[in-house]
Amino acid sequence: MRTLGIVQARMGSSRLPGKVLRRLGGRTVLDRVVRAARDSGVLDGLVVATTTETRDDAVAAECEAIGVAVHRGPVDDVLTRFIGVLDEREDDPDAVLRFTADCPLLDPELIMLAADVFAATPDLDYLSTSIARTLPRGLDVEIVRTEVLRQIDKVAAEHHRTHVTSYVYSHPYDFTVLGLTLQPDLSHLRLTLDTEDDWRLIEAVVGHFGDRPVPVRTLADWLTDRPELAGLNAHVRQKELTQA
Repeated sequence: MRTLGIVQARMGSSRLPGKVLRRLGGRTVLDRVVRAARDSGVLDGLVVATTTETRDDAVAAECEAIGVAVHRGPVDDVLTRFIGVLDEREDDPDAVLRFTADCPLLDPELIMLAADVFAATPDLDYLSTSIARTLPRGLDVEIVRTEVLRQIDKVAAEHHRTHVTSYVYSHPYDFTVLGLTLQPDLSHLRLTLDTEDDWRLIEAVVGHFGDRPVPVRTLADWLTDRPELAGLNAHVRQKELTQA
């Protein structure tokens, strides 16, 4: 199975502008996401999909600096950005692994596991670890069949274009959808970057473990012994699906 990774990234963020280029352990947040995706060993290619806004010139420059391809497209219509990435290629991959650039603690082993399950499941259209969440927010993995992305591009509207794959899992009778869950349930942990409190927690993690990806169970065990850190962003609520 040929698999393409696409990382959506932009400088604009309502709660933490510029977060994708903040530096953690000598790397930008975006660089850490790109490295985790590559370290999974399951990708046949990787592209960062950013916007045509002037402020995202900095994202394009970072992509050049870290040696990853970049595609630029609309701000809120992220699905069109993904289709634009595919249209620039000579041949479609079989599947797309979707990443967001605000998840600097991604675990390459989880990416590999999800990709292996997807590849081993014939006729599967979509797989995600967040349908029935047991992983910390910020470590989720999702894969969609390329032909399904092209199919929903013709019918998806409004927030479904912003969230790229939400039309698929919102219409489970139209697609073959699989939720991948892992035990133990660590969904109480928040390891994504959307607020300053998220940043304080992630900085502490990187400050302790250094410049390397950390397996999810190792990270969870470490945070269990440090409830004051895990509690830094426990109050933060994720935006609703219909919110940009």
